[in-house]
Amino acid sequence: MTRPTPAELEAARDRLVPDVAASGLSVLFCGINPGLMSAALGQHFARPGNRFWPVLHLSGFTPRRLRPDEQEELLSYGLGITNVVARATARADELSPEEYREGGRILEEKVARLRPRWLAVVGVTAYRSAFAEPKAKIGPQERRIGGARVWALPNPSGLNAHYTTRTMAEEFARLREAASSAP
Repeated sequence: MTRPTPAELEAARDRLVPDVAASGLSVLFCGINPGLMSAALGQHFARPGNRFWPVLHLSGFTPRRLRPDEQEELLSYGLGITNVVARATARADELSPEEYREGGRILEEKVARLRPRWLAVVGVTAYRSAFAEPKAKIGPQERRIGGARVWALPNPSGLNAHYTTRTMAEEFARLREAASSAP
């Protein structure tokens, strides 16, 4: 992977990264919003320190560790990726509460249209903000969004020190087991 220059990263601010999605997925993963590296490359979870791709493999969702540039392969496993807020920023704290709420409304419409079995929000804080669920915890949620069951997962950012790659993979594996069981 050729690393974008600082100027290319800054030019990616507010850019959108297209969803990797299709109707009837088993799990639609939902990030907070694209970072500048993801927006510059047009690939979800593209920053090298992000643990999404290793954790996806370690948890058993994929038979091998995919690279961000192989993201379309997720569809063959019944998986997809979208974001709560579409626009790219350097940090999630650049997003306003209104953007989270509007992103939640748009996400609910998207999920109703695509009809995945599970919506997995990757970042419990984003889930809390987007859906006015301030007490939500990691794991399955009572609420359904757009008809899909919901699971809040830890944020795979390298900045999330609360979870190791192993403990994060264990939580993702819990979702995988639930998603592979009968509806």
